[in-house]
Amino acid sequence: MYAVVVTGGKQYRVMKGETLRVELIDAEPGASIELNDVLLVGDGDKVTVGAPKVAGAKVTATVKGHGRLEKVRIVKFRRRKHHRKQMGHRQHYTELEITGISA
Repeated sequence: MYAVVVTGGKQYRVMKGETLRVELIDAEPGASIELNDVLLVGDGDKVTVGAPKVAGAKVTATVKGHGRLEKVRIVKFRRRKHHRKQMGHRQHYTELEITGISA
């Protein structure tokens, strides 16, 4: 069984037992959370598509921890203008383990 959920403005295809990194969620490590924005649920040949969400469907997950991704370098450069600007960005994330899908 699998589902497509929305969290942090992105869509993820998840299955039970999977671990994934999503945008930072305000929850303590070890806490259980529910993702209610389920767009699609698939179970073998049977696929349920929501309009826009599947009614009554939810995905439960356990928060494994929080962290930060690798640094992304941003460089802005203007030739012949004595202008160069460098910045870096490290995105925060939450690591989730999917514990169940109910439709």
